[in-house]
Amino acid sequence: MAVRQEGSNNMSVIKRLAPGMPGLALVTLVPPSHGVAEKHELLAAVPVPKGEESPREAKGPPTFLAQSFRGFSIFLVAVAALTIVFPKEPLAQAPEPSAELTIDHALRLAEERSFSLHAKDARGRSSRERAVSAGSLPDPVLRFSIDNLPVTGSMRYSLTDDFMTMRSVGLTQTFIGSDKRDARRDRFEREAELASAMRSMELARLRTETARAWFDRFYQQRILNLLERQREEAVLTAEAVSTAYRSGRGPQKDVIAAQEEISRIDNRIHEVRADVSNSTTLLARWIGESARLPLGTAPALSNIGWDGLDTAHQVDLHPEIQALNSKEQVALAEVKVAREDKNADWSLSLMFSRRGDNFSDMVSVGASIPLQWNQKNRQDRELAARLEKVAEIRAEREEMRREHHSEVERMLATWRSNLMRVRDYDQSLIPLATERTNASVAAYRGGKGTLATVLEARRMEINTQLERLRIEKQAAAIWAWLEFLIPEPDASADATNSKSDKEPGQ
Repeated sequence: MAVRQEGSNNMSVIKRLAPGMPGLALVTLVPPSHGVAEKHELLAAVPVPKGEESPREAKGPPTFLAQSFRGFSIFLVAVAALTIVFPKEPLAQAPEPSAELTIDHALRLAEERSFSLHAKDARGRSSRERAVSAGSLPDPVLRFSIDNLPVTGSMRYSLTDDFMTMRSVGLTQTFIGSDKRDARRDRFEREAELASAMRSMELARLRTETARAWFDRFYQQRILNLLERQREEAVLTAEAVSTAYRSGRGPQKDVIAAQEEISRIDNRIHEVRADVSNSTTLLARWIGESARLPLGTAPALSNIGWDGLDTAHQVDLHPEIQALNSKEQVALAEVKVAREDKNADWSLSLMFSRRGDNFSDMVSVGASIPLQWNQKNRQDRELAARLEKVAEIRAEREEMRREHHSEVERMLATWRSNLMRVRDYDQSLIPLATERTNASVAAYRGGKGTLATVLEARRMEINTQLERLRIEKQAAAIWAWLEFLIPEPDASADATNSKSDKEPGQ
C-alpha cells in the first residue's frame, strides 16, 4: 500500500490507499501541537497519483458507489480539519440540583410557600395605609340646594319671583385637631407593628412544624430501614433452618418459628411504611412535592442556639409575648384616641345664595360643634373601657410569661434527659443486646441453645434499637420546638413596609 505524507503549517496529512476501494484513501490528520495518539484517521476520496494505484484498482474506472461517496468524504475531511485546528472549548455543565432535602432547605421552602406569612404582610401594609388616612383631615362637603321654592299661588315653581327663593352652593369643612389625628395615626401604626409580631409568631410556628415533620419522616425511614435489615437476617435464618430440617438435623418447629418471625416482621414493616407515607404527606403540606426527595443528614441535637442563656430573658422574646406587647401598645394608642375624643371637632361652612334679579344675593357663614353634654356616660365610659383593655392584656401577658417559662424549663429538662438516654443506649444497652444475640446464635450453632432463644434475642435487640430511635425522635421534636422558639429576623419580614402584592411561591 502506497503511503504519502504531506505537511503544512497547521497540520500533517498522511495518505494511504484504501485496499479494495478504488479512488479512496485513508487520510490521517495530525495537528502539530498534538501527539500521535491524537491523530484522526478518515476514509476520504482524494486524488491518487498515477502509479500508486494497486493493480486491482487500476483495472477500471471507480464504481458508482465510490463516486457517490467521494464528494461526501471530501466534506468530512474539511469538517474534521476545522474541528482539529479550532478545537471547541468544553461546555460548562450546569450544576445538578441537590438530590437531598436538608432541614434548612425544607425551612426555606416552607417560608416561600406560606400564604399565612403573606397574609400577615398584607395586614401590616393595610394598617400602614390606614395610618396615612387617619392622619388627614376629613373631606370637605359641597352642598347644592334650592331654598324656599313656592309650590302654590301665582309664583309657584318660580326661582326668581319670590324674594325668599334662593339657589345656594355651600362648602363645609370639619377640622380635627392635630393631636387627635396623630393619636389615630399612631393607633394604626401600632396595629402594623402588631401584624409584624403576629408574623414572627406565625414564622416560629411554621419553622417548628416543618422541622418536626422533617424529623418525623427522617426517623420513620430509619425505623423502616432497621426492620428491613432485620427481615433480611430472619430470611437467612429461615433458609438455614429449612436446610437443616431437610437434612434431618433440625426439628420442623424451628422452620415454623422462623417463618412466623418473618411474618411478624412483615406486619411491622407494613405499619411503618404507612407511617413513612403519612409523614411524607405531612411534610408535603409545608414544602410541597419536594417532601418526596431523599433526606439529608439530621442536624446535631446536642446544641440549641440559646441554651445556657437566661431562660427568663428568652421567654420575654417569645413571639406570643412579643405579640401581647404589641397588643398592649395598640390598646394604649386607643386610650390616647379615647382621651382626644373628649375634645369635640369644629366644623365651618360657607354658602353663597343667589335670588332673583330684583333681589340681592346673600352669603352665609356658620360654625358647628357637637355638644358633649353627657361625657360622664359616653366619652368617660369609652375611656374607662380602653383602660380596662390595657389591664386585661397586661394580666394575660404575665400569665403567659409564667406558662411559657414553666414550659421551656420542662422542655429543656426532657431534652437533656433524652440526650443522656440516647447516650446510654449507644454505650451500653445496644452493645449488650448485640452480645446477647451473638451468644444465642453461637449456642444454637453449637447445639446448646434453641432457635426460640435466638429469635427472642434478636427481637429484643431490634426492640432496643427501636426504643433508642423513639427517644431520639422525641428529643428531635423538642429540639425543633426550642431551636425555633425565638425566630431569627429574616429578609422577608420587611415585606410589611412594601406595597407590593407579590404572591408567594407555589
